[in-house]
Amino acid sequence: MHIRHLAATLILFAAGLAVPAMAQVSVLDQAQDQAAASAEPPAPCGTRPLSIARMAWPSAELLAEIHARILTRSFGCTAEVVPGDLAATASAMGSTGQPAVAPEMWPTRAVEVWNAGIEAQMLRQAAPTFAETQLEGWYVPDYLAASLPQPITAADLAAALPTISDGNPVRFISCPPDWACSVINRNLVAAHGLTDLVDLVEPANRFEMDTLLAEAVSRSEPIIFYYWAPNAVLSQFNFLPLDMGEYIEEAAQCLARRACPSPAPSAFAAEPVVIAVSEWVFTEAPQVAGYLQRASLPLEEMNAMLAQLSETGSTVEGVADRFVAERGEVWEPWVGAALP
Repeated sequence: MHIRHLAATLILFAAGLAVPAMAQVSVLDQAQDQAAASAEPPAPCGTRPLSIARMAWPSAELLAEIHARILTRSFGCTAEVVPGDLAATASAMGSTGQPAVAPEMWPTRAVEVWNAGIEAQMLRQAAPTFAETQLEGWYVPDYLAASLPQPITAADLAAALPTISDGNPVRFISCPPDWACSVINRNLVAAHGLTDLVDLVEPANRFEMDTLLAEAVSRSEPIIFYYWAPNAVLSQFNFLPLDMGEYIEEAAQCLARRACPSPAPSAFAAEPVVIAVSEWVFTEAPQVAGYLQRASLPLEEMNAMLAQLSETGSTVEGVADRFVAERGEVWEPWVGAALP
């Protein structure tokens, strides 16, 4: 009886010890689950508002709407398009982290607030907005390009023009005389030895500039002209850019002065246009940041969209929808690997 009583006591004692041990295992499991949950990667869009600045000009409006649609469609983000302005947007991003994205930021036009945001490590450039950085240059219509040496360069014009115009000056349509580009164009004409070979025309305004171009094309008139991108005009007609050669800073600085004593050829200066992103996006929504780092748009795509936008009844939202629906080969590489 004594032995049986002792055995029963030991069994009960062991059973009593088993209860707290099981409880300890349960607590450990919960801690491990919580640790695993905290180790899971962040949500693709982060936890802050993913707002996108829509600046008040057509290309920036299109880009804001396009990125909002792709981020919603491919990442499941709730992307909000908000009004934007260069200086105000750069300042807000640099101080509050909102908007999260400005798809078409021109840092040199808001240089102080941009540099302040960079120094505060509150914002940074994700990628160039456009695949090409040369936004200004000289162009010719395709029917004139066919008569010029290939590749078409500004340096070849002095030798080529007399053979295609029967010795008559070819019209060079510059920009309005109160624009800085008019000074550069005058000096570039001299630098390339074209003073006696072109008839330099400086229209009074942008409307007259475009009218002169359209009239010349309708008559198949040989012309050379200055223009900039992105712009609908470059897509509406078959215009080809001239190779302006390399950018030479010293020459370019002289070309920008009304009294340039010795004009020398140079390409127009490239102006940075970037996708500006608040710093938190890189740390809290790295997949979105990766997308934005790949999202440089070819200028010809933007020119084509601006041409669509000029059609009667077109809207920014409608053109953005069309781009996403029809130009997957352009934007799908921005998304990268498929998301779960």
